[in-house]
Amino acid sequence: MLPSYKLINQNSWTRRQLLVRGVTVLGASALGTAIALQNNRSLAAVKIPPIKETTSTSNLGFNPMSVLRDFDYGKVKRENGRTIREFEVTANSSPIQLNSAISFVSWSLNNRVPGPTFRAKEGEIIRVIFHNEDGSSHSIHFHGVHRSEMDGIEPIRRGETTVYEFEAKPYGVHPYHCHVAPITRHISKGLYGLLIVDPPQGRPPADEMVLVMSGYDLDDNEQNELYAFNGIPNFYRDNPIAIYQNQLIRIYLLNMIEFDPAITFHIHANMFQVYRTGRTLKPCEESDVITLGTAERHIIEFTYTYPGRYMFHPHQDYIAENGCMGWFEVISS
Repeated sequence: MLPSYKLINQNSWTRRQLLVRGVTVLGASALGTAIALQNNRSLAAVKIPPIKETTSTSNLGFNPMSVLRDFDYGKVKRENGRTIREFEVTANSSPIQLNSAISFVSWSLNNRVPGPTFRAKEGEIIRVIFHNEDGSSHSIHFHGVHRSEMDGIEPIRRGETTVYEFEAKPYGVHPYHCHVAPITRHISKGLYGLLIVDPPQGRPPADEMVLVMSGYDLDDNEQNELYAFNGIPNFYRDNPIAIYQNQLIRIYLLNMIEFDPAITFHIHANMFQVYRTGRTLKPCEESDVITLGTAERHIIEFTYTYPGRYMFHPHQDYIAENGCMGWFEVISS
């Protein structure tokens, strides 16, 4: 049985205690190397275009182009014969420049919006060490299956640390977010992200990306004025996402837009296969538009046959025109 945890003051928990905590690290570096080699083998057939640095990210603290393919596999340990993936995440306030005129003070996790994309395999143990260094109380509530003590609805006050620990199940795509009231405010200011639980047999090799749709209520009137993929309005409109022709693209798609009841996602000049909630290994349907309520998420897969520039966006035009728009730049393989 997994241990239970209570809130404790961060000052009383040293970094050494966090790392040790009675944990037996079984050849951590060797184990990490083996897992990295396994991941590399699964991606052997996948070509990823180089990421271009842009001057527009210099004042963000994070690059939305990197967020696309940045999967956090945690620190790998072994306890009682089981694989533990340990993640460390800190809530804080961080200003981000939404456009040339508007700066926004986000509530962020590890100084990025969305927060880290955690990744594990079904059956492994996930351990998330959560520090709150923000002035407001926060928490992390994970979707999926876990015990009530790990549900992340208790507020963690400033300067405190808690640990969420649970088995990664079921496989699929699971959002996480702050669950402190008013929840809509905490989410709309940036406290959300994705947990991907891979099926034991894995999925076919693909160029994998995360796209999280979000909205910004700039004047606290419970209406969004700006929208974004991966934190920054119009970023992928101004910086198209390079992908290779005739290569499978897999997108982990999440809608975290508050105040708008439903959003669509559409790609131009193509169709995609839908794996609803990531809970299937065979596609559920084929379309070029899918509708998502808040916190709804799916895996979609597609391949572009012809080189060129192809738009993606919600089909609510006012949302697309206010920041939630981007391009795929399909380049010859």
